[in-house]
Amino acid sequence: MAGNDLIENFAPATVADSNPLFTESPLYLQYPPFDRIRTEHYLPAFERGIAEQVLEIDAIARQQAAPDFENTIIALELSGQLLNRVSAIFFTLAGTDTNAEMQALEQYLAPMLAAHDDSIVLNNALFARIATLYANRQNLQLQPEQTRLIERYYTDFVRAGASLDVNQQARMREINALLSVLQIQFNQNILDEMNAMAIVFADPDELVGLDATAITTAAAAAESRELPGQYLLPLVNTSGQPVLSSLQNRELRERVQRQSESRGNRGGEFDNRELLTTVLRLRAERAAMLGYTSHAAYILADQTAASVDAVNQRLSELLPPAVANVRQEAAALQSLINDSGADHQLAAWDWDFYSERLRATRHESDSNMLRPYLELDNVLQRGVFYAAERLYGISFRERFDLPVYHADVRVFEVFDSVGTTLAIFIADYYARPSKRGGAWNSSYIVQSDLLGAQPIMANHLNINQPANGEQTLLTVDEVTTLFHEFGHALHAMFSAVEYPYFGGTRVPRDFVEFPSQVNEMWATWPEVLANYAVHYQTGEPMPAELLESVFNAEHFNQGYATTEYLAAAVLDQALHQLSVAAIPAAEQLISFEEEVLRSAGIDTGIVPPRYRGTYFRHIMGGYAAGYYSYIWSEVLDADTVEWFRENGGLTRENGNRFRSAVLSRGGSEDGLQLFRQFRGRDAEIQPLLERRGLSGPASN
Repeated sequence: MAGNDLIENFAPATVADSNPLFTESPLYLQYPPFDRIRTEHYLPAFERGIAEQVLEIDAIARQQAAPDFENTIIALELSGQLLNRVSAIFFTLAGTDTNAEMQALEQYLAPMLAAHDDSIVLNNALFARIATLYANRQNLQLQPEQTRLIERYYTDFVRAGASLDVNQQARMREINALLSVLQIQFNQNILDEMNAMAIVFADPDELVGLDATAITTAAAAAESRELPGQYLLPLVNTSGQPVLSSLQNRELRERVQRQSESRGNRGGEFDNRELLTTVLRLRAERAAMLGYTSHAAYILADQTAASVDAVNQRLSELLPPAVANVRQEAAALQSLINDSGADHQLAAWDWDFYSERLRATRHESDSNMLRPYLELDNVLQRGVFYAAERLYGISFRERFDLPVYHADVRVFEVFDSVGTTLAIFIADYYARPSKRGGAWNSSYIVQSDLLGAQPIMANHLNINQPANGEQTLLTVDEVTTLFHEFGHALHAMFSAVEYPYFGGTRVPRDFVEFPSQVNEMWATWPEVLANYAVHYQTGEPMPAELLESVFNAEHFNQGYATTEYLAAAVLDQALHQLSVAAIPAAEQLISFEEEVLRSAGIDTGIVPPRYRGTYFRHIMGGYAAGYYSYIWSEVLDADTVEWFRENGGLTRENGNRFRSAVLSRGGSEDGLQLFRQFRGRDAEIQPLLERRGLSGPASN
């Protein structure tokens, strides 16, 4: 849709007077009025929000008074409230319940918002005020959080190009405008390609191996896309697909795997190769302008990792033992194939299928036996919420009076231990064609004492919704993801900072995953697991032998799981550690990736990377040169889990300590310093190696 058409469609004269985004929501805690917001409300709100902040920034930069913390830094924190409000709502819904109009609006807004951001960070008069405060910060008699806020603003402006000359700043504006559009287009292509390449089966015999619920769901999915009498299996974000563990027909498994890995690199309107290489060149050019050898060097300089060398060292420490475990696991699977009478060599599309059978042999259970005990609402309320209640003393009450943007969404008010309202939590768990893949947490309102704001956050997953009102039975991985994402929500809701800049999960990318990964531990904590793992029909607890199998299988297949993750992290770094001249042409992108992984010792024929570049959504968002963050944070996480085990586990005392030392602080202190204050020392890597089975013989 052309820009003029957007303005005509989204900004009719009748909208302005009734636009619910122009003012703070009258609902509880300023909860978004989803029932009143229409697509045509967004553009006028963005335009007014930008205009308001332009005036606010101009007033800060042009004032005659000498710069001080109040008239410059606090004024910046208070600016742009309308723009922040509409951005939080629009971009969250653009990822969770999009449509053609919102996708067009995303592309229209991207360069507008990029230009607006640049008008702030490249404002010379404003930067001069910040630089003056930065130079004199130790003499201003400020609180530590205030001094850190000055330092962060100064760093952000310098990293955005505030110190560059006029010509360089002009080029910086061009690059940022181009990147804003290309990144939106890349992500929209991923969603469109994922929907276009869903696997369609005409014959139910092709689905042998799937359970009855999965087949019914596949039939309903086909019906919803006007394919009556057929069966549709949607693709998920990753290279591997859940159905590969069940489909008995090997040719169909191969078809699913190859189709999955061809996303964005098979030609056609959704091909992402040219987009990706263009983005990489622009990022590398921008980094060079700012004095960095690569985009990765630029990103990592502002993370807890601090350098490319540190990340490369961590990945090189973990890859050899992970690959060694993969070889042992592959040998065990090949033996199973041979014993079954088949004569083929293990391939990527065989791994999950034979791993599931090996799991059943080794641990006397398979995932299908566990699922009846992992019903979604039980896991959520008797697992995720229960662990938080025991650990932190908080409680939950579902709200049915607050509007939602989709019928599947649920809303909960969260109360602190003394009964006061702490936050609003939104749960959006089901997959749909209008929702991007993966799982993530987002914030509508970030906690801030300065603004008197209490947090409103949302967890988003992509669980396949069963047909005909049947119960939603989860896989073990989905249970873990539920706990993981709620860890982000806890980080947001326990925030207790003064300034919105530091609120909730606004921390370095390689620290943000730490609290969420810690929260995963409660998914298999015996007391918590026993509380939620009950049969969805009978209410009977999971049999002891099945419970035991969950614990026994914790190291199962960890060589594969670690290697597929590390492969994606290696790709991310390889792509972003290149100079402009070294970036491959679009048609060479896949062969470049294969060579990188081959050099790292990874056999992609049996262990493909979790994401290939053309459908690697993380690297078009905040995880560009940052996908290593999960394993970096897991070192902190695994060491923290050891602390909980050593100190009694699921107790209020332990929860209060973690909340006070880490979760409440947001980004107001250095992440590694927060960890040291909690743990009493730097993190050790051994607990991570033991967790992933990388410190001894493979368990597969």
